[in-house]
Formats: sequence, C-alpha cells, structure tokens
Amino acid sequence: MESESLRHRMVDRLIADHKSQGRTLRPEVEAALRRVPRELYAPGVAVEEAYENTAIVTKRRDGEGLSSVSAPFLIAEMLGQAVEALDGLEGRHVLEIGSGGYNASLLAELVGSTGSVTTVDIDPEVTGRAATCLAAAGYRRVTVVCADAEHPLAPGRRFDLIIVTAGAWDIPPAWRDQLTDDGVLVVPLRTFGLTRSWALRRAGRALVSQSHRQCGFVSVQGDGAHRMRYVDVADGVHLRLDENQQLDAALVADLLSQPGHQAWAGLDLPPRTVLADLDLWLATRLSGEGSQFVVLTAQQAAVESGLVAPSWRFATPAALETGALVYRSALRWRDRRFDLGAIAHGPDREAAAGRMVAPMRAWVEAGGPPPVLRVFPAQTPDGELPDGTVLDKRHSRLVLTFTPTPEQKGTA
Repeated sequence: MESESLRHRMVDRLIADHKSQGRTLRPEVEAALRRVPRELYAPGVAVEEAYENTAIVTKRRDGEGLSSVSAPFLIAEMLGQAVEALDGLEGRHVLEIGSGGYNASLLAELVGSTGSVTTVDIDPEVTGRAATCLAAAGYRRVTVVCADAEHPLAPGRRFDLIIVTAGAWDIPPAWRDQLTDDGVLVVPLRTFGLTRSWALRRAGRALVSQSHRQCGFVSVQGDGAHRMRYVDVADGVHLRLDENQQLDAALVADLLSQPGHQAWAGLDLPPRTVLADLDLWLATRLSGEGSQFVVLTAQQAAVESGLVAPSWRFATPAALETGALVYRSALRWRDRRFDLGAIAHGPDREAAAGRMVAPMRAWVEAGGPPPVLRVFPAQTPDGELPDGTVLDKRHSRLVLTFTPTPEQKGTA
C-alpha cells in the first residue's frame, strides 16, 4: 500500500510538472507509470527514495555512474516523445538500448500483449540485474540481451521504435538500419557538447527530428563510446570539449584572468521563456569564422566567488576567439521579466560580448524557433545535404536548422 501511494504521488507530480511547462502527460504513459512498481528495480534502496524524481545510480566505477534507473520525469518525457511520434505504441516492436529493467517494463505496458520489447546492454552485470528485476515484477515477456548495440542485434530484424537510454555521441548505421521504413529512434544525442533527447523518424537513408527535450544520461559504452574532454582554465572552471576541439589551456586561463565585460541584449522576456533552444542556436552561430564553440562548466565555489557568472554552471554556451573567451551570462531580472547577456574576458572583450548578444537578439526576434535535426550517413556528399549547420561525426553527418513552428509562422 505504501508503494502504491508513493507511486501515485510521483505520477501526480509528473502531471503537474508537464502542465507547468505547457505540456500534457500522455494518458497511456501515465497509466504505465501508475502500474509499474519502481522500487523493484532499485533493490536495496528505501521505497521512499525509489519514488523520488531523481535517477538512482545502480553501478559505479571510480566514482563515475555506469548504469542507473533514470529519473521519472525524463523517462516520462522520452516515452511521451515515442508515443507521440508513432501515435501510440500498442502492438509495436521495440528495442531498448541500455538496460535497467524499469523502462523496459513501462514499454511492455505500452506495447501490450501484441507487441514486443527487447532490451540490450553491453554489461552482463546490468543485464543480469535487469532480467532478475523484470522477472520479480512479472514482466517475463521482455527479452534481455547482453551485446554491444553499436552493432546489429539480429540480421534482418527491424523495430518500430528504438529508444536509447544512454548518452550517445553519434548514431551508428545499425540503429537506422534496424528501424522499419517509418520507424522512430529516440536518442539522447550530444551535439556541440549539448545533450538533447531527439525523436528521429526514418526517411530513407536519413533520420528527421520530430521533437526534442533537454536531458542528461550516463554515456554509451563499447565501440560507440566517445569521452568528453574537460580542460581546467581556472580554479573550479572548466571547458568541455566534445567535437575534437583543440585549445591552449594556458592561453585561455590568461584570458579568463583578465577583467570581464558584461553586455546585455536589451530584451524583456517572460519567465516561461524556454532557453534550451537558444543554446543550440548559439552553437550553430558561434562555430567557425575564427571562433570555436565550447561549453563552460563551473563548480559552485567559482560562481559564489564571482570568478564566473554563467547562465547554468553545468553547461553554459561559450566561444573561444582570438583575443577573448565569451560565455552566456546569468539572467538579469527586473519586475519578473529578464534580459539575456554575455560576459567576455580578454583584450577583445567588448566586441566579443557584442558578438554573442547579437544572435541572442536574433533568436528572440525570429520567435525563438526550435531546432530541426537531420542525420545522414557519413559518406553523404555536401551537395546532397540541406542548408544548415553541418556537424560531422564518425558514422553520420548532422545538419541543424531552425524552423519557426506553425504558430510562429501564423503570426509572422
């Protein structure tokens, strides 16, 4: 009874969270969340903790989380993306990459008796625990496989949905090839060091985004692993490099040691303005032409000391130029409205700060358009790519564009 009460309370919070963001929790996702006992997938964890809206790390190595039961809000959002993209999962055949058991059982509820769920993980300890937990919860129809999902799971087998519950840097050919002709891939994908959960529909040799959500996951292991590099540039301040950028740490440290210049975009935005799309917009606008896009991270002590004032200390858009390091600054609030700004350090700091706030204004003036991601095989010639910012990975070529929503087009 305690478990059931906590479970319903967790789902009620998720419904309220969705509503506060202007979204609705899909009724079939809500029903699945109310049925599956999450505590059975986190043995050894207090039942109250099992129903907190946070991830539960189930395996660590050297302090790094290798496997976890994802946070309920994130699971709900990704399942919602899948359900919306496919207009329901009843009778669908699903492959989950990254096992834990809990998400697989939710998928089993969503596909019903006529569908199927296969969950795969590279770690035998993880798949063993997932199989045990699934059996204990009564989900014996879920197939658990230990394998590296960078490669095809079974020759010729295809799925309506592939959902990845680990942070990916690239999309291997096997994921696209195992989709049905109009199948959907939901994947937390890092682009320019920023992770978004993308729902991508197969369109021939390409994948085209249907929706996206900001998120974070433990990284993919095995042949598809790609580690981010962190470069220390001051005490408690780091630059995250994820697209093979090269920089001189001593030079950047020298720039950051110089006085900062604050510039403001001169905007008056309401509290519910969603800025996650702005960060990807800045990544596409600040890459190239003598500028390197990077992500700035900072420890709380560095922020409290005034050394840096980032928009979000865990992942702030930044650019390294000749003569300046510039990053998106914390918001300036006035009467429950806010302005966007940038702080730059170095000899060219005033001009650099201006070069960052200009695309901020442009994004707002364009109506805050969301990004659209298209994924093509690595061998695709430039002439066959649509207009947009191209990001080359190991297996694929990503093209990011920004298209106004139908509502924004109607008011243009």
